[in-house]
Amino acid sequence: MADLVKAADGEAEAPVRQAGKREPQQRSVRVVVLALMIAMLLAMLDNLIVGTAMPTIVGDLGGLEHLSWVVTAYTLATAASTPIWGKLGDMYGRKGIFLTSIVIFLIGSVLSGMSQDMGQLIGFRAVQGLGAGGLMVGVMAIIGDLVPPRERGKYQGMMAGVMAIAMIGGPLVGGTITDHLGWRWSFYINLPLGAVALGMITAVLHLPKRERTKAKVDYLGAGLLTVGITAIVLVTTWGGSEYDWNSAVIMELIAIGVAALAGFVFVETKAAEPIIPLHIFRNANFTLMSVVGFMAGFVMFGAVLFLPLFQQSVQGASATNSGLLLLPMLLAMMVVSLVAGRVTTSSGRYKIFPIMGSILMVTGLFLLSQMDTGTTRFTSGVYMAVLGAGMGFLMQITMLVAQNSVELKDMGVASSATTLFRTLGSSFGVAIMGALFTGRVQDEMTARGGGGATAGSAQLDAASLAKLPVPVREAYEYAVASGTHIAFLVGASVGLIALVAALFVKEVPLRGAGPETAPMAEAV
Repeated sequence: MADLVKAADGEAEAPVRQAGKREPQQRSVRVVVLALMIAMLLAMLDNLIVGTAMPTIVGDLGGLEHLSWVVTAYTLATAASTPIWGKLGDMYGRKGIFLTSIVIFLIGSVLSGMSQDMGQLIGFRAVQGLGAGGLMVGVMAIIGDLVPPRERGKYQGMMAGVMAIAMIGGPLVGGTITDHLGWRWSFYINLPLGAVALGMITAVLHLPKRERTKAKVDYLGAGLLTVGITAIVLVTTWGGSEYDWNSAVIMELIAIGVAALAGFVFVETKAAEPIIPLHIFRNANFTLMSVVGFMAGFVMFGAVLFLPLFQQSVQGASATNSGLLLLPMLLAMMVVSLVAGRVTTSSGRYKIFPIMGSILMVTGLFLLSQMDTGTTRFTSGVYMAVLGAGMGFLMQITMLVAQNSVELKDMGVASSATTLFRTLGSSFGVAIMGALFTGRVQDEMTARGGGGATAGSAQLDAASLAKLPVPVREAYEYAVASGTHIAFLVGASVGLIALVAALFVKEVPLRGAGPETAPMAEAV
């Protein structure tokens, strides 16, 4: 009897002891998440800062004909390496793999800053992109390990905030650094941020130990996937710009991409440790979230590309503050993401958010497609806020549901696959919306007799427009508005696919208890 009473007392005291530990453990998780957000900021800021510095870089190094490769090399390396980083983290432990990706990114940054010609810069940007592929998937997978899905909504606002800071601050920081320190510091600026992230993660991140798998890395699958992704990204990057869509080069790349991905699927059915286990797609929710993520990426990056262009070309805004032009969209996205995360944590319910997000996304895109030369900045800001609210419901919920749909051992590949689909969606979005926009602008300019004045370019900044004759400038403004109309109308149509997919999502209970439970107490 005494033993039973003692045992009962021990059980009664356990929640008290757990409650006493909860606050320090939550603080530990917050410190880890802060370090992860710094690493995430590294990857997101880079292209935005470098993009602002590109004119200066070309003026110093030359090689204007290879300019696009500075971005393409980075994007290719990031997309191709993302699934591999996720799988390596699952196989060999996430902390070491994540720290390795940060180190590679920083090495690429230093080498890029030291480049002496355009060829070196392109090569070193590929090294940088290789590390960046591990940054995003590492952040998502580690958060997936540390924080149960039911608790993860608390951190969604932080992630959305990082994205907003990157998109608003990137061009401003890039311009300031280039003007006062030189373009090389647009790469060197990554070093202090990276050093802080490395130090904090090394000191405070303690993940549960896992047994190392004895299976070999699926090198054949990794190679085929890399070839397939590379071909897809090159098709979307070169199609309609470097080469005609029906050119031999584009057709060959499409054939190579299809063959490589078909071979990849076959190899994955035989591999002991496949890079992307195909069984995760048997889960309907995971597959549906992959579709929604692809469509969200398609729309998001297309909007980021065309909204500043419209405001600069049609509304006469300055290119210097291009990041600030997106503020209504980004603030709405951040606030809505935070609210959705809190509601998910407190209620455990989430199905309504992909549906609401898709509806708002389609509505916002349709409203943006109605803009013309008479649309005021306030009106366009309201339309952008509607789109931003839709993206706020989608951006983190897609990752949350995808991670909740797989076993913990597949957290890395689930995170990397979801990230990859979003990245590929952005490539397709920029390519398809860009091709339609450019074609419409050129057609309208030709029809209105201003084609010769803007030959070779469908994008003129406010300063260049001011130098054009009034009839030509008005024709160009109308053409840009018309191009924006068709681009966003296509985006709204694509958004409908996301809505259909969201309607079929099943509300599976999120792992983890309610709001009273400490996140993964044994993990830190």
